[in-house]
Amino acid sequence: MSVTRGGIKDDPKRAVFLDRTRKLLCPSILSSDLADIAGSLKGLENNYDMVHCDVMDGHYVPNLTFGPPVIAALSRHTDKPLDVHLMVTNPDDLLERYAEAGATTLVVHVEVLNHAQRTLFRIRELGCFAGISLNPSTPLETIKWLLPDLDMLLLMSVNPGFSGQSFIPQVLLKIEEAKRMIDESGYPIRIQVDGGITTDNAASIVRAGADMIVAGSAVFDTPSPKDAATELSHIIRTASLRL
Repeated sequence: MSVTRGGIKDDPKRAVFLDRTRKLLCPSILSSDLADIAGSLKGLENNYDMVHCDVMDGHYVPNLTFGPPVIAALSRHTDKPLDVHLMVTNPDDLLERYAEAGATTLVVHVEVLNHAQRTLFRIRELGCFAGISLNPSTPLETIKWLLPDLDMLLLMSVNPGFSGQSFIPQVLLKIEEAKRMIDESGYPIRIQVDGGITTDNAASIVRAGADMIVAGSAVFDTPSPKDAATELSHIIRTASLRL
């Protein structure tokens, strides 16, 4: 079995993440029809890249969402990579179960980690891409020495826990600073942004340095989620051409 940075290669789902020429749209299933998540995704057709799965434990954030069985069931109904964001107080106890369920990426919050480097190493060991998430008020300095262990950085642009919140505008400067820090490091780390992203601000977020865009309400809380995903995909790819 051949191995590359972050785990196993020659997997089409991993290839999506590894194609650095593409900016990725990641619709959040938290805003989908929760009685028919697979149907909601099917309705988008091929107008998106990854499926963003917000796992919430009712402790780190008030909401309670998707356990490993839900992620495993979803993985059988989509050929898209599953981008699993663990908003939980005990991520180390859950990594193996979500990896086995079909996660392509596993993203953990730096705010709850005691030994972040060890956690990121374990995520890669399980064959997933390793991500760290920062809440809006958490400084980038907290991950400065973790860059060699990262495949992606998720910058929250709302305080986590609920969909439908407004984008916090000062996060744009944080994205720009993160992009500079990553470029100077030389490590191939993607920057994902999650929270309050719409057709009005998506282009500016990409131009600031993001290459993975999470959108929930902007896709699913619209008259035509398919059209919304198509428009957002066009916006982020057009914006990327003008960087």
